[in-house]
Amino acid sequence: MTKTPVKSPSRIGSKGGLDEASVSAFADHEVVTPKRNLKGYGKKAKIKVDEFGFDMEAIERAEAALADLSSEFDDWMAKEVERLTRARDAVAAEGITAGTRANIYIASHDIKGEAATFGYPLAARVAESLCHLLDGIADDDKVPADLVIQHADAIRAIVRESAKGTDHPLALTLSDRLGEATTQMLVTINGAPSIAP
Repeated sequence: MTKTPVKSPSRIGSKGGLDEASVSAFADHEVVTPKRNLKGYGKKAKIKVDEFGFDMEAIERAEAALADLSSEFDDWMAKEVERLTRARDAVAAEGITAGTRANIYIASHDIKGEAATFGYPLAARVAESLCHLLDGIADDDKVPADLVIQHADAIRAIVRESAKGTDHPLALTLSDRLGEATTQMLVTINGAPSIAP
């Protein structure tokens, strides 16, 4: 069933500008249709795009900027590991509490998101497994502190040994085994594997 506009389309924006659009008002919503799309504007402005409409010059500039920053990646990763180590040490000293859980989760979640960019995809995979473990167990008392510490130690070892890429045999074994241990622990505690990645 198609809805018909309550009133006729109106025009908004400056005449001939990129923001010129028509608005069709319905009883419960409005539809804004731009006069020009950015892909068409890119062609008119002679922006080099690929067959999917991506600005290749912008992508090349971003890749160059990332290459310039790559010399900083090891230092940034070391700082993330320091934060993870502090959280790991708190878990070792105090066990899993709301505070220690939150700190190690935040540290591992940040590593999960950054490590692959910094050149440590297997550290990211271990951090993802740790986040999955913490997400999968609601009760702090049931979270196995030893397994949490093993995850943190594995991330520390991967970074310490500069196990970059996805083909370092020891880092690959660590990430695989910890992923398996996490799945098994979630099955043991929850009775079924978590369906969320």
